Amino acid sequence: MDELINKRINEVLKGDQNAFEEVVTLFQHRLYQVCYRMLGNAQEAEDIAQEAFVRAYINIHTFDQKRKFSTWLFRIATNLCIDRIRKKKPDYYLDANVPGTDGLNMYSQIAASGELPEDEVERMELQERIHYEIGRLPDKYRSVIILRYIEELPLQEIGDILKLPLGTVKTRVHRGREALRKQIGNM
Repeated sequence: MDELINKRINEVLKGDQNAFEEVVTLFQHRLYQVCYRMLGNAQEAEDIAQEAFVRAYINIHTFDQKRKFSTWLFRIATNLCIDRIRKKKPDYYLDANVPGTDGLNMYSQIAASGELPEDEVERMELQERIHYEIGRLPDKYRSVIILRYIEELPLQEIGDILKLPLGTVKTRVHRGREALRKQIGNM
């Protein structure tokens, strides 16, 4: 796959704008998933993923083809997500009361997706809780936990994406896991 990506990048560098479309197609889902897991908002994740592709296209001449393109692209997206998180303030909370109702909160406004078996519901609740707890981690731990355990990237690639030494990545993964364990341990 790396050969195909490098071939398409060379075509882009020669002026073929359409060659980048195939690169986008190959990475759009994974990149969106990383952004969504970091931001927790579908529209923001789409915006950031799109912005990451735009920045990658504009700066394609700076990409070192001896390295993995996915690492470079994920680094761009991760940095954009971190910037968005730093600027963002919550504008509503799900447990806040809905104005004009008799004690209903925002949870009651979430559409039901139909009946699910009890086991599926429990699994989904646990998964949601874990994602919620990951979202509560400090930025430096959240990004490595998402890249390591949700995207299942190797530690070295995480280090390349975040521009961190391997030892720092290992430490942050360990500390992030411990923080997550403490948070979830209070369930």
